[in-house]
Amino acid sequence: MPPKIRLLLIIPHLGGGGAEKVTSLLAHYLSRDRYELHLTLVTELDAQSHHLSAGVEVYPLGARHVRHAALRLLKLVWKVRPNVILSGMAHLNFLVLMLGPLFPIGTRILVRQNSTISSSTAIPGRPRLTRLLYRLLYRRADRVICQSQAMAEDLCNELGLRPDRIVVLPNPVDTDGIHLAATAQSQWNGKGPHLLAVGRLSLEKGFDLLIEALPIVRNRFPDADLILAGMGPEEDGLKAQCQTLGLEKAVLFAGHVDPPYALFPGASVFVLSSRQEGMPNALIEATVGGLPIVALPCSGGVVDLLSPMPGAWLAAEVSAAALAVTLTEALQTLQTGERFDRSYATNVDLAETTAAHRGGEFKGADGQFQFARAIECYEALIDQTCAAGPA
Repeated sequence: MPPKIRLLLIIPHLGGGGAEKVTSLLAHYLSRDRYELHLTLVTELDAQSHHLSAGVEVYPLGARHVRHAALRLLKLVWKVRPNVILSGMAHLNFLVLMLGPLFPIGTRILVRQNSTISSSTAIPGRPRLTRLLYRLLYRRADRVICQSQAMAEDLCNELGLRPDRIVVLPNPVDTDGIHLAATAQSQWNGKGPHLLAVGRLSLEKGFDLLIEALPIVRNRFPDADLILAGMGPEEDGLKAQCQTLGLEKAVLFAGHVDPPYALFPGASVFVLSSRQEGMPNALIEATVGGLPIVALPCSGGVVDLLSPMPGAWLAAEVSAAALAVTLTEALQTLQTGERFDRSYATNVDLAETTAAHRGGEFKGADGQFQFARAIECYEALIDQTCAAGPA
């Protein structure tokens, strides 16, 4: 039997959004027969509360911020000496790639991109340095993982990366858990309709646009309410916005909900109000759960996913007014508790997921969300990266 590949997964922490969920699922379900699994939690002091499965060596570094973790991370990489590092968030990717020349010779680096670069760097307040870091550092990665063809094309256009350095892989989601949750009792109160939004409470998620749209929706549906599941820096501002609009009783800030699909039973519509996105796990979970979906056209990948999908409504533009119109249209059309049967093919080879630029198109698996298949695609990428050597 060949020796196991030593894999080091790196994430700031495990509580929160889609990137953390993907890393957690990989840590749980990647093959123990083929991989020696190590997990670094950069900003956590203790990992006991996460109930990680056996066979994963966990290293909580306890750094105050990712940018303060360079020396600790470098020491850990020399201690573990991984064959492959997989980093899961952009600002952490920068640190890992910056340290890359100091890692043991032969260390391969995979980075997972969780947003569309052109739109994420255009958000007000983002320093110009961010775009420069993308351009300088992402070239050092052995492969950059995207969740949609649109994200891959954006990477090539914005950073000039070679298409063969990019791979489009499906996000692993817990399909069995989502389907099981559908049979649970509803946690919603009141007549509704009930709107559900999930994500970090930050500017790019556009929850302020959703709150601004809600009074317009309530003109037609006076009992409409909203649950926001997530935590983040904009929480106080969003709560103040609710008070200004008289929505204190109509909007519930649920905090971190794990898993978020526990809120699917009873939800009338899943709302994606983001100003910019990659391919958020919460959206994929909602599609697997059959929920009606109303979304802003926040990325090419989201538009490509939802445009042909039954039970999905896309707003005309990224604005509160367009979101209100689309929400009202969807709610007028839907039956109470309506769900949609959506299936995804599972016969996509990793060779097709690699972003080979043929005829101007990236061949990808961005619609393939079967859990086992997604794990297989990640395993195949790890194996191929080790076999191929440096890019």
